[in-house]
Amino acid sequence: MSGYWTGIITILAINIVFAYGIYLAVATGQLNLGGAGFQALGAYAAAWLSAEHGLTPLLTITAAVFTAGLIGFALAAPILRLKGVYLVLGTFAFAEVVAGLILNSETLGGAMGLPVPDFVDWQGPVIAAALTAVLVGYLMSTRFGLAVRAVHDDEVVADLMGVNVRGVRVAAFTLGAALAGLSGGLYAHSFNYVEIQAFNASVSIYVLLFVLLGGAQTAWGPLAGAAFFTLLPEALRATLPALKQTVYGALGLDGAGTPPDESWRFVILGAAVVAMMALRPEGLITRTGVAALTARLGGARR
Repeated sequence: MSGYWTGIITILAINIVFAYGIYLAVATGQLNLGGAGFQALGAYAAAWLSAEHGLTPLLTITAAVFTAGLIGFALAAPILRLKGVYLVLGTFAFAEVVAGLILNSETLGGAMGLPVPDFVDWQGPVIAAALTAVLVGYLMSTRFGLAVRAVHDDEVVADLMGVNVRGVRVAAFTLGAALAGLSGGLYAHSFNYVEIQAFNASVSIYVLLFVLLGGAQTAWGPLAGAAFFTLLPEALRATLPALKQTVYGALGLDGAGTPPDESWRFVILGAAVVAMMALRPEGLITRTGVAALTARLGGARR
């Protein structure tokens, strides 16, 4: 496999793990815009333990999961008291605080970042992504998943039916933070270097888009959203120049123009996001769609 495709598969796998981390909070009706903060915590925990103490990737990535999860649990109690836009701003502020602390920490390399000695090949992130998808899919099929959906749909009714609304939200937020930390640990060992500029506000926005536009109603949504928004820009990288040359050839303008630069990929991606929000406001994959597909497959087997 070429280095290019190895990199794409690695990024896709990390994005899938990251998207599931944010999905768990969103599934309870809480918009988490602090994903980059939790991913940075995981990445720097793994990088520091690897560089300073020589621990193996298995141990450093495990530590990344627990570090982000514990901080997520500590943060959940106060921040989940916020609602709506205030919760969005609160989680966003958390990510900015994490970035500021790391940027001003000499121990963590400050603006220069940290090298990571040990490398994990693409198989590691792919296995982690597969296990994460299975884990979240299983959780959403249990009583916990039923409680999560009930809290999302109507927290008042869920509370009346005996669901511990606050407990469900704290558990989902904590587990989501741990998965975001896992994606950070995988990132550190896949690219052998971490710098805080890689965990900016855009990262938090993008991963939230993966979830919302992929579909927050089922556990398939984050997988579809991460795949779509990771692979589409790369597909456009190859097809845009060919498309432009085809159009120029049809108009008799061969060689008259240069291929579109990289920025056009993101123009088309932005247009695709707007179109999806207008045409599929509930996301690419919905409960109704999954139920209909399951019914069709069941009928075909008979």
